[in-house]
Amino acid sequence: MAFGHASSLFISISFVLCVAFGLLFPQSAMYDVWLKLLPGVEWLSWQSFFLGLVESYMYGWFITLIWVPLYNFFGSKAK
Repeated sequence: MAFGHASSLFISISFVLCVAFGLLFPQSAMYDVWLKLLPGVEWLSWQSFFLGLVESYMYGWFITLIWVPLYNFFGSKAK
């Protein structure tokens, strides 16, 4: 659970920081990357922002559901 929340919050915070960076420095914005990774997200409306935030959080859990079992499997083989 801790790894899932930590990775989800990491990706969500990264999304928020990238949106803020895109608003402050539009010539250097990275929102094209987020638009490709997050289906349904457009630049920039409140609904789209919150959808991106939810999808970012869910990507963290997706990574966790793959990473943790692999880590446990290979960690137990090393012992």
